[in-house]
Amino acid sequence: MDALTPTLAARPAVALDVEYPDSDGQPMSDNTTQFRWIVTIKEGLESLFRDRADVFVAGDLLWYAVEGQPKIRTAPDAMVVIGRPKGERGSYMQWLEDGVAPQVVFEVHSPGNRMSDAVRRFRFYEHYGVEEYYHYDPDRGELTGWLRGDSGLEEIESIAGFTSPRLGVRFEPGDGPDSLKIYRPDGRPFLTYLELESLWLAERQRADQERQRADQEQLRADRLAAKLREMGIELD
Repeated sequence: MDALTPTLAARPAVALDVEYPDSDGQPMSDNTTQFRWIVTIKEGLESLFRDRADVFVAGDLLWYAVEGQPKIRTAPDAMVVIGRPKGERGSYMQWLEDGVAPQVVFEVHSPGNRMSDAVRRFRFYEHYGVEEYYHYDPDRGELTGWLRGDSGLEEIESIAGFTSPRLGVRFEPGDGPDSLKIYRPDGRPFLTYLELESLWLAERQRADQERQRADQEQLRADRLAAKLREMGIELD
C-alpha cells in the first residue's frame, strides 16, 4: 500500500535489517483491458528509449522512496527514470539510485480502483518528486495528466494533442472508450504486440512479393538473352 511521512527530517534512524519485499501481493491488473494498456505503454516507452543507456523503464515495479521505511512505497503501472542505467531490478530503491525519483509515471484505471487509493497515489507522486503523472481510464476513454509546477502537480488543462516535456510523446485521447493514441516524436504510434506483428507480417509479405517480382524479371531477362544468342546476337 502507498504511504507518506510528514517530513523527511522526522523519519527514524535507518535499521540495518530492514526488508524491502519485491512484491506487495497485489495483482498487476484487474482485467484484460487494463493489462493490455499497461503492457502497451510500458513496452512503447521501452522501445522509445532503447538506445538510451541512461533511461530505466519499468512496469508494476515497487518504488521505495525512503531508506529504512519499506511502507513508503508504490508500484506505478509504468515509470520512466531518466539518468539511471538500464538493468534488472527487483524493486526501485531510490537511495541506491543516487536519489533520483521517477520523473514520469503512468496509471491505468480499472473498476477495482478506489478513490482513496487514487488520492493516496497522487499524494505520493506529488510528495516524492514525480514531474509528470498520467492517468488513463480506458473504459471511459479519459486521459488526465499533471505537470509539476510551483504548487506541486498541476492538472494539464488541455490534454488532447499535449506533448510530454520529458518524453516527447504526444497524447491523442480520441472519442469513446479504449481510444487513446500515443505518438512517438517521429510520429509512429505506440502499438500492441499483435499490431506490431501484423505490421511485420505485412512487411514480410511485401518483401516476398518484391523478391518474386525480381526473380520473374530476372527469369524473363535470362530467357531473352538465350533467345538472342540463338539468333546469333551476343550481348555485352
